[in-house]
Amino acid sequence: MQHQVIIITGASSGFGLATAELLSSKGHTVYGLCRRPANHHAIKYIACDVRNREQVRSAVENVIATEGRIDVLVNNAGMGIGGALELATEEEIDLQMGTNFMGCVNLCQAVLPHMRRQRSGKIINLSSIGGVMGLPWQGFYSASKFAIEGFTEALAAEVKGFGIRACMVEPGDFATGFTASRRNSQATLDNPDYGPVFKRSLAIIEKEENSGLKPDVLARRIARIVEKKRPSLRHVVANLEQWASVAVKRILTGNQMVSILRSYYKC
Repeated sequence: MQHQVIIITGASSGFGLATAELLSSKGHTVYGLCRRPANHHAIKYIACDVRNREQVRSAVENVIATEGRIDVLVNNAGMGIGGALELATEEEIDLQMGTNFMGCVNLCQAVLPHMRRQRSGKIINLSSIGGVMGLPWQGFYSASKFAIEGFTEALAAEVKGFGIRACMVEPGDFATGFTASRRNSQATLDNPDYGPVFKRSLAIIEKEENSGLKPDVLARRIARIVEKKRPSLRHVVANLEQWASVAVKRILTGNQMVSILRSYYKC
């Protein structure tokens, strides 16, 4: 396969690290963008907060100055905040949307001028099953992923004429550090109405995540997308039950889907 220059955000752990290691092993040049760069012989790390447009611009220009091109962008950086939508603080909302959605936007806007000049490139945005259905107690996480869904669909239409492909990956539950690093709303935990229900649902959420698929499964799917000339717009990567839930959502009414989610999360 032809050697490619690849940028992966959030490449110090989880999906990002597994994907960076796999693509490096296949002979590609991989740049990992993250706030706290790791020390890895096969990955070229650049310190970058995806919420900071100037840091993003500088990181992209660094890659261009060194390599002369960028063939693939994998927007993987993300985080989660659990809690009731009603009680989310402005700071929590800004952090959730700024990291997951605006981080993706910032990278795309920095990379696209170079891909247009090349008349080639591939952008792979990490969405989620939570971007297909609104997950209770993870509402702003879902909102950020729904935003990525709409953004990527529009982007795919706008840039295809320049030889650029945009697509998204929709993971289900995976056993990564995401569970341990989730920030849970103290206001929700302390609330007499929301608190008991949130704690019950959170136990279910964490159990499913901790018993989920391994990051290598997602890394292999992303590698196949990188290698494919014309990848599909959407790629669901999940266990059979979660994959089926995405398919079933297309034929159920909204009220039916809400009832299923309430039953599953015991809320």
